[in-house]
Amino acid sequence: MAKKQKKQQKQSGTGGTPATVALTAAGADYTVHAYEHDPAHPSYGEEAAQAMGVSPDRVFKTLVAEVDGELTVAVVPVAGTLNLKALAAAVSGKRAVMAGPAAAERTTGYVRGGISPLGQRKKLRTVLDDSASSHATVCVSAGRRGLEVELAPGDLARLTGAVLAPIGRE
Repeated sequence: MAKKQKKQQKQSGTGGTPATVALTAAGADYTVHAYEHDPAHPSYGEEAAQAMGVSPDRVFKTLVAEVDGELTVAVVPVAGTLNLKALAAAVSGKRAVMAGPAAAERTTGYVRGGISPLGQRKKLRTVLDDSASSHATVCVSAGRRGLEVELAPGDLARLTGAVLAPIGRE
């Protein structure tokens, strides 16, 4: 995406989260998608896919887990779930459990349902489900509910320092 378009997004008020600031600072090509978040919707990710008219296998959720006591970010398609054993193996760990919401929010600087793998308060090791590489672009939270960024999976992996591994399951 051209810089002019990025500037227009910023001026329109849809940007300005730590995630979009990090993307802009890195010179990454991305598109911001804003939609009206419904607090009653049972799934943040599925809501995002429906609102944007994007296949759920291209919309990825950001989950925070503890692998051998160390917080680790897992980015998996919203259409599936996280395989905790596979996550642990991807970072040469033995045991993974989901982190508590308070720890995830405090460490990332984002609220549940709006946690982005980009621009986190504390950089955590990150694993991106390898299914992302089968798409030209994927969508992840831009740092708040009702705001997503679309970018190339290679850029997402590079900017988060993610390793790609088969950590999702349908």
